[in-house]
Amino acid sequence: MFKKILLILTLFTLLSCNVTKPVIVTKKATPTSSKKVVARSGKKTNVVKPTLKKSSTQEQAEEENEVIESTSVTYVGTDVIGKYISQYKDIAMSNMRIYGIPASIILAQGILESGAGRGDLCIRANNHFGIKCHEGWTGESVRHDDDSSQECFRKYDEPAESFNDHALFLTGRSRYSSLFNLAKEDYKGWARGLRRAGYATDPKYPDKLISYIERYNLGQYDALVMGRDYTPFEKQDTRIAALDSQNRSLYEVQKGDTLYSISKKYNLLVTDLKQINNLSANTISIGQKLIVK
Repeated sequence: MFKKILLILTLFTLLSCNVTKPVIVTKKATPTSSKKVVARSGKKTNVVKPTLKKSSTQEQAEEENEVIESTSVTYVGTDVIGKYISQYKDIAMSNMRIYGIPASIILAQGILESGAGRGDLCIRANNHFGIKCHEGWTGESVRHDDDSSQECFRKYDEPAESFNDHALFLTGRSRYSSLFNLAKEDYKGWARGLRRAGYATDPKYPDKLISYIERYNLGQYDALVMGRDYTPFEKQDTRIAALDSQNRSLYEVQKGDTLYSISKKYNLLVTDLKQINNLSANTISIGQKLIVK
C-alpha cells in the first residue's frame, strides 16, 4: 500500500514539471528627454550654449544704431533721424516764426521724445513731444508708462497737431516765459532752460538735445528763419588735437560724439576706427584722443 502511494506521488511530480508557463519579457524604457551639452571644469559644471557669429553687416547695423530713451526706449539708425528731420523741418521753422521757439529745439525735442517718430507713444497717439494730459486737457488720451505706471498722455489725430500743441504748451505756461528772453540761436540756453522749468526729469535732458542739434546741424533751420548765414557745426572746429609721433592725426572726443559719428566725419569704418585705436568696445569718453588719419 505504501509503495502504491509513493508511485502515485512520483507520477504527479513528473507531470507538474512538464507544464509550460508564459514568458514575461521586460525592457528598460529609453529616456526621451533632451539633454544640454555641458563642459566640466574642476568642481563646476558649465552649460555650453551655442553661439551665433554675427555677420559684418549685422555688426555695422548695430554700430550705426543708437538708443533714444525718453517716454520709451527706441532703437533707430541715423538714416531714420535724418528722414524725421526732413519730414518735420518745415513745420518746425513755421512754428519758430509764429511762436518764437527755435526750430532746432523743436526738432531736437521731437527726435528725443518721439524716438524719431518710431516710439510707442508717437505711433499710438501721434504724440511727438511726450506731453501729458495735465489739468484742463479735454482731448483724446492714451495710457503709457513713464515716471509712473499708466500715466495719461495726449493723443492727436495727426503729427501737425502735436507740433502745434507743443508750441501752445510752451507759450501758454509762465514757467517757460524766461526762455523767450534768450536769443533764438542760444540753443544751449533753451535746452538747459527747458530742464530747469520742469519739462523733463532726466538730468541729461539738455545734453541730449544739444547733442542732436550739433550732430545733425539743426541750427541751420534757425539761421534760415532769421535770414542768417550758417556754418555747419563740423566746420566750426576741426577738432584735430595734435599729431602723434607717427604724424597721425588725433581727434579729441567731444560731448555727443559716437564712434559712428566720428567714423563718418573722417570717412572711416567703425571697425577700422576701433582697430587702429585698439578699442574692444564702442564706449568712448569726452577728452579721449582717437587716431583718425
